[in-house]
Amino acid sequence: MTHILILTHTDYCTPGHLGKVLDEAQHDFSVLRVDLGELDGFDLDRPKAVAIMGGPMSVNDALPWLDTEIAALRHFIRRDIPMIGHCLGGQLLAKALGAEISRMSYTESGWQSVHQATESAPSPWLAHLPTQFPIFQWHGDTFALPVGAQRLLSNSWCENQAFAWGEKILAVQGHPEMNEELVRLWLNDWSHLLDDSQPSQQSKAQMLEELPGKVAALNQVAEGFYRHWLQLAFA
Repeated sequence: MTHILILTHTDYCTPGHLGKVLDEAQHDFSVLRVDLGELDGFDLDRPKAVAIMGGPMSVNDALPWLDTEIAALRHFIRRDIPMIGHCLGGQLLAKALGAEISRMSYTESGWQSVHQATESAPSPWLAHLPTQFPIFQWHGDTFALPVGAQRLLSNSWCENQAFAWGEKILAVQGHPEMNEELVRLWLNDWSHLLDDSQPSQQSKAQMLEELPGKVAALNQVAEGFYRHWLQLAFA
């Protein structure tokens, strides 16, 4: 029986580097495609840690499985389960906590710098990070802060880049899970959706420039998040 649950919503928003971290730590985990109904009937009292990945849909879309997932997240919140949400996953956590998700007037994409929110108290989720660092982005929606949440990260394109709620929930607007394979896959299949004439978006060439180094740095960001998440679950 595995105690780590990863919720996915499409075949090209995989666990990415999170899967590698769990494999190297010899943690078994289950991956469910919520959009294919695989969460239906799942024992929600089983997981000790939950990660929610990204997807191209909006939390506000009229998709019945989104309601199923939000209800499941609320169950995990009541159980006080450590959770980490990536992009759509972060928005789903915000919605489950009662916050609004809204459409931005532009898309934020590429390697964008974020900074720790100066108004926030120090957070263990950020203990491994400098004041400012880049993270891979690709989103057109943004979450408001749920009541009681602590804003952790921000930038000029999106004020709410990450929040913590309580001690065990982290929602991130960007994609810390990215590896080289995922970046190249997205840019091969979906770069036609980008418009690098917009200042909030990078070109495909900019995103691929010095990619191994960028991904290695992002892996360090992600691993700090994942270490803390696992420590909360299994300490």
